Amino acid sequence: MSTFTKLAYHIVFSTKHRHPLIHNHNSFQKRLYEYIGGIIRAQNGKLIEIGGVEDHIHILAGLCPTKAVSDVVRKIKANASKWSNGLSELTHRFEWQKGYGAFSVSYSLLESVRHYIQNQREHHQKKTFEAEYITILELYDIVFDRKYLFEDEYYA
Repeated sequence: MSTFTKLAYHIVFSTKHRHPLIHNHNSFQKRLYEYIGGIIRAQNGKLIEIGGVEDHIHILAGLCPTKAVSDVVRKIKANASKWSNGLSELTHRFEWQKGYGAFSVSYSLLESVRHYIQNQREHHQKKTFEAEYITILELYDIVFDRKYLFEDEYYA
């Protein structure tokens, strides 16, 4: 018998302290997203959609079943930070938050999640990243303590 899988994940994480570092000037945002897509492909995954705004990103990806989600996210964040900090046009150090959210997505809901990610700019005219992230955690019935949900920029 052969083994078949189709494992899709909605992955969300922000820049450190949610600083607005992912600007679209000099096509940085587009190049960052392309670079992240390359990291995912190097892990035998498939980028389905990527999007976000200045302080966070959403990734919809099919991941290889032999790769732990935590390992893939760690590689994305480490390699994308290193690449970004090597660019001469960035004026500030680029860093990601310590944690992330990763949520399994049913195949029947891929287009819905994809549409949600494509419309991040419009979505965030009405809702902050913090409010959005809490909504997603509650949707997936994840228990969390708001006190520890985000890095505290004053004590980091």
